[in-house]
Amino acid sequence: MKRFWIFCASLVFCVVATTVSAQDDGFVSIFNGKDLTGWSGDPRLWSVEDGAIVGTTNDSDKKITQNTSLFYTEDQNIGDFAIKFDYKIAKGGNSGLYYRGWFLDGPENWRMGGYQGDFDGNATYAGIMYGEMLRGILANLGTVSKVNKDGKIQEVARFATPEEIRANVKLEDWNSYEIIAQGYVFVHKINGKVTSVFVDEDSDKVRRPSGVLGWQLHVGPAMRVEVKNIYLKKL
Repeated sequence: MKRFWIFCASLVFCVVATTVSAQDDGFVSIFNGKDLTGWSGDPRLWSVEDGAIVGTTNDSDKKITQNTSLFYTEDQNIGDFAIKFDYKIAKGGNSGLYYRGWFLDGPENWRMGGYQGDFDGNATYAGIMYGEMLRGILANLGTVSKVNKDGKIQEVARFATPEEIRANVKLEDWNSYEIIAQGYVFVHKINGKVTSVFVDEDSDKVRRPSGVLGWQLHVGPAMRVEVKNIYLKKL
């Protein structure tokens, strides 16, 4: 029990410290608002409209049969960072930001695995920590969760209900998202409120110290997602 409370106290300190550091100056735009310079993805699916990156799928010329990404080409080995962006997604859509990611079939096929700041059109998963090819859901809404060295996922605290988190998400409208990754502590925030916290204590053979950033288009119903005002700060 004592170790549990020491862990929780340390975790709170880490969350506060990373959140504060992310508010400092030093954010740099990684999207020019005009075209996809610095980004790579299937040209059928990705474009720029009105200053936003737009990803679309449908059941005909833009049909996908597996998850795909638009990845950041300028730095493919990003470790500790904070990122801020705005997103809007149609109902039924499923997307997110891969980070510390890797390519499943090489960069030319745009399939990625990695940690993911999830968001979707119904706000069911908006703000969770998901591991694409990396153990699935890692932290649910309103929770502080960790993975032990044996790979077991454990919820160690709850700070809000899923309903409270979802009430802060605007459907089919613009939301602000922030992700902070420092060491192996990860904090997700939407519209200024923390949605999930995850600590990865798994083996170094499994957890990811650095990697690629990429936007996801999820296989399934036709969808449209938009992201803009993308600012990155390396910590």
